Amino acid sequence: MTAPLTTARPLAALTFSNAFATLPPAFYTHLQPTPLPAPYLVAVSAPAAALIGLDSNDSSAALVDILSGNSIAAGSRPLAAVYSGHQFGVWAGQLGDGRAILLGDLPARDGGRMELQLKGAGQTPYSRMGDGRAVLRSSIREFLCSEAMAALGIPTTRALGLTGSDKLVMRETPESTAVVTRMAPSFIRFGSFEHWYYNQRHDELKLLADNVLANFYPQLLSTDNPYQALLTEVTRRTARLVAQWQAVGFMHGVLNTDNMSILGLTLDYGPFGFMEAFDAKHICNHTDQQGRYSYQMQPRIGQWNCFALGQAMLPLIGSVEATEAALAGYDAEYTLAYERLLHAKLGLQQTLPGDEALIDGLFAIMQSSHVDFTLLFRSLGNLQLAAPEHDAPVRDLFIERPAFDAWAVQYRARLQQENSVDATRKLAMDKVNPKYVLRNYLAQTAIEKAQNKDFSEIARLLQVLQRPFDEQPEHAHYAALPPDWASHLEVSCSS
Repeated sequence: MTAPLTTARPLAALTFSNAFATLPPAFYTHLQPTPLPAPYLVAVSAPAAALIGLDSNDSSAALVDILSGNSIAAGSRPLAAVYSGHQFGVWAGQLGDGRAILLGDLPARDGGRMELQLKGAGQTPYSRMGDGRAVLRSSIREFLCSEAMAALGIPTTRALGLTGSDKLVMRETPESTAVVTRMAPSFIRFGSFEHWYYNQRHDELKLLADNVLANFYPQLLSTDNPYQALLTEVTRRTARLVAQWQAVGFMHGVLNTDNMSILGLTLDYGPFGFMEAFDAKHICNHTDQQGRYSYQMQPRIGQWNCFALGQAMLPLIGSVEATEAALAGYDAEYTLAYERLLHAKLGLQQTLPGDEALIDGLFAIMQSSHVDFTLLFRSLGNLQLAAPEHDAPVRDLFIERPAFDAWAVQYRARLQQENSVDATRKLAMDKVNPKYVLRNYLAQTAIEKAQNKDFSEIARLLQVLQRPFDEQPEHAHYAALPPDWASHLEVSCSS
């Protein structure tokens, strides 16, 4: 641990270390980022900058050059890490940082450290057939959603800054390039462990696990079996993370094992989406034709990925029984977290018999009427116990209004069981039901303006999404139902 930061400084004045580089060379390749031609600054996140004592008002050429990979900061030892993984449930073999380059780590405000990684910084030995670049479109989405998720209180990697360039790369059409600077205490993935297991290199597997334990889970080193304890804790964190996703209607889109964080963070924002018209089978990733990563499948896939990690850690843990015991807590942890979150979203302070049926009943009528997820839960806070005649703002969200009426009778009766008070309940519900999330059409609007060098919408959206639970009446239009054209938006693995 290092001393907490007290003053903000420009990035060029900060000195990097690289703890990951203390692992043997087999874990990574040292290389320089590929310079981004004529880069320009698109955005900086002030809350993310504050985590490392960075001056968020710095817009200097030195900052832009570092965030674009055009110059290397003091102490930085850039590298790309190797890992493997299961993609769409199929073993994909060696993968690795194909377009991401780790600059190193900096002291964090909380006394820990934060790694900075440039995504879109050029080809690496792990790029396979890729060009190593990220496009402005996908980089804006990742930048905004990383910071939006943090403001929602959901564990996530952070996005420090975003730079762009007029250099074009070919996707479906030619697109302008960008680099997003991501931050996390570590970018080690489930697939990092799988890489060594499937290559039968157990010495490296142990080195990786020991590194993770020493740097991020030191409290587990004194347990009887630290490797089993590590798997237990990662499984718990993953279960809680997925429960938080479900509770806000977030869909990751590509829950491959190489996109799963060993720290339980939301990692790798690609074809993500926030649920709008509710459909439990909704698939946010246009590439996912089979629906493996649909909304309703996320809890099971989170567990499947933990089992994949458990398989990789089996040689360290020592027995199938001990590994299964570490994984066994997923269901209970997920259920406990999800039920707690749903009770809070409905303004219920106690857990009583019949609550599961009440919650299931709500989701059933949400499904049949395809109600907007975020708008519904936010609106439920306005329901008055003794005034069903004022239910119209909530009731009118449903196609089948009698179905809502019948459920609202049950809901009111349940609230009365704990003597719920309207004003108190609304305050509590508004603290957990966001008014603002990053809807796809909001991101698309910002993208289209940015492609014309107008970055004002990114700045406005960032400001709104950093206060998702506040009313912000001046920005109320960002909470409205999506326009008709938004139904035609598609995102895929290339997004």
